[in-house]
Amino acid sequence: MTTDPLPRQLARTRRFTLGAPTHPGITADGTAVLFLRSRGDTDPLACLWALDTATGRERLIADPAALGAGPSTDGATDGITGYSTDATGRLAAFALDGALWLADTADGTVRAVPTATATGVHDPRLDPTGRRIAYTGDGALRVVTVNGTNGTNGSDGTDDGGTADDRALAEPEAGDLAYGVAEYVAAAEMYRTRGHWWSPDGTALLVTRVDERPVHRVHLADPTDPQHPPRVIRYPLAGTANAEVSLLLLGLDGTRTEVRWDRTAFEYLTAAGWDAHGPYAAVQSRDQRTVRTLAIGPDGATRVLAERRDEHWVELLPGLPARTAGGALVDTADLGDTRHLTVDGEPVTPPGLQLWEVLGTDGEQVLFTALEDPTETHLWHYEPGRGIRRLSSGPGVHTGARRGGTLVVTTRSEGFPAGRTTVHRDDRTAHPMASYAQPPVLAARPELLRLGPRELRAALFLPTGHRPGGAPLPVLLDPYGGPGMHKVTSGGAWWGRVSQWFADQGFAVLVVDGRGTPGRGPHWDKTIYGDKAGPALADQVEGLHEAARLRPGLLDLDRVGIRGWSYGGYLAALAVLRRPDVFHAASAGAAPTDWRLYDTHWQERFLGHPDEHPAHYDDGSLIAVAPELRRPLLLIQGLADDNVFPAHTLRLSHALLAAGRPHEVLPLRATGHRPTDEAVVEHLLLHELEFLRRSLGVG
Repeated sequence: MTTDPLPRQLARTRRFTLGAPTHPGITADGTAVLFLRSRGDTDPLACLWALDTATGRERLIADPAALGAGPSTDGATDGITGYSTDATGRLAAFALDGALWLADTADGTVRAVPTATATGVHDPRLDPTGRRIAYTGDGALRVVTVNGTNGTNGSDGTDDGGTADDRALAEPEAGDLAYGVAEYVAAAEMYRTRGHWWSPDGTALLVTRVDERPVHRVHLADPTDPQHPPRVIRYPLAGTANAEVSLLLLGLDGTRTEVRWDRTAFEYLTAAGWDAHGPYAAVQSRDQRTVRTLAIGPDGATRVLAERRDEHWVELLPGLPARTAGGALVDTADLGDTRHLTVDGEPVTPPGLQLWEVLGTDGEQVLFTALEDPTETHLWHYEPGRGIRRLSSGPGVHTGARRGGTLVVTTRSEGFPAGRTTVHRDDRTAHPMASYAQPPVLAARPELLRLGPRELRAALFLPTGHRPGGAPLPVLLDPYGGPGMHKVTSGGAWWGRVSQWFADQGFAVLVVDGRGTPGRGPHWDKTIYGDKAGPALADQVEGLHEAARLRPGLLDLDRVGIRGWSYGGYLAALAVLRRPDVFHAASAGAAPTDWRLYDTHWQERFLGHPDEHPAHYDDGSLIAVAPELRRPLLLIQGLADDNVFPAHTLRLSHALLAAGRPHEVLPLRATGHRPTDEAVVEHLLLHELEFLRRSLGVG
């Protein structure tokens, strides 16, 4: 058991993720579960393992250290970060330090596969037959065979030996053009992190062509290293051009067929795949109010399988669309105030059960997660003729995988922030999947509340050992508070430990999920359309006052601070700018201060196009209200952040200085959107604590 204080433990364990099993993949016959896990609670190198579902015995398949890989120098994820398998699940391909590797998970052999790319292998995908691996590199989509030939077949169906070990199926015709990849907004906002999909017989691929030449260039310089040239990236700022994304059917025989749909009306490719019923795709209009699911024919022609519309935006969910073995389309529909799971257009989940994610199909069965209450996420199963059944129990955030008669369930809860994973085979005794993750040095003790007429979900953290009847406690609000994330859950996430740590320094810490946070249904999600500031801030104020009413004498409303990161950082800065009568100090990390400096798909979803709705952007700008600052404000910014650019913080700081408003700025060298360097992670929390104590007069 470590004796590190929490800030250091968070840094050393990468927020309790090291040593925990992730990425479970079940073989077709259900006899083994593949997964990733490092060897220890501070070891960053993730290895590939297999668990025997009959005995529960685990085997190490691939160890990056044994293959010559070492930890990265920037604190990023190390080792094996993902893998793909053939249809049986026996063969697994993965990239490691730019090289391509193939593992036979049955006999445990691992070997390097020679490739021709100069810049390294990315996103390797085994074909379902296990004969070839497709990958991206140098902007090209390439294919290499597992036995070292180019994979062309003779007329008798046998491999003809080929003329090269590796060949390009598609190469970029110009700079800023690439094949087989996901563009920025697809990976960041649509849950589509890949750009090539094999046909079931392994003879062709469905492939993206991404042309980023129309997209604005953004230059990110490191002011601490003036001799290093700025990093130039393509980033679609709200209201500007997106990448031009198209699809191709590429045959191993050299055929090339363009997939045809109205790309002017539907410029976003939100999902794609290829199953036994053929290739398919989902496309979305620029205003995000219409999504179509398309079947793709051999000649590239498309036909509409389903269409969804919404007056605000159509919500995208991970894992959708999908199809069952029989061809039934699995999708979602917002009916009334419920986000339903649908099969062939018919809702199969009841009102009040909010669909969260589709994890996969197995035959005609569908595995998914959904919420009856936003504080808990449960694992569910649908089967025609039998309806739905909940597979998880108890408080927490549950997820899993199912295939070949084997069920994997992972549960994150207050006692297990890294999760407990169990493997169930044909309803026999469950086998635990070992976790080496370090238990937190402190226990979080949140009191879950429902506040006010909106029943705002909230968590109240008090100092360990606090007894009623003492002096009122200074208050620290610790929200995210916006779309895309809710913090008030029973899942024991790392951020709950941070809230408890601040509480143990003498604060009453309150976390409130207001309007726009997910998990409470379509109406709740979309109340923020056109205004990402007003409702969110009003709910923080209401939550604070309702908590004080429920716990009289506990909260000192004359000493109220607020802290947050990303949108939470925006909300923290907004709080002291707009409501200095309520909030007396704020720590704002990576705060997007100008909505126009964020990406198209995310920002236009909630605010519309800035040329059509400029007031939606202007009214939410922190820079415009900078002269209103009357309270202490700490701005924290990673100088290498390519999500919320340093320009956000620097422009706000300039506006504050121009208005004569004192404030503090903490720049973080070589730091992206989330700090990963151990020293930075540890000391950043201590710096925030000192600022809040000083600003609120807390001893």
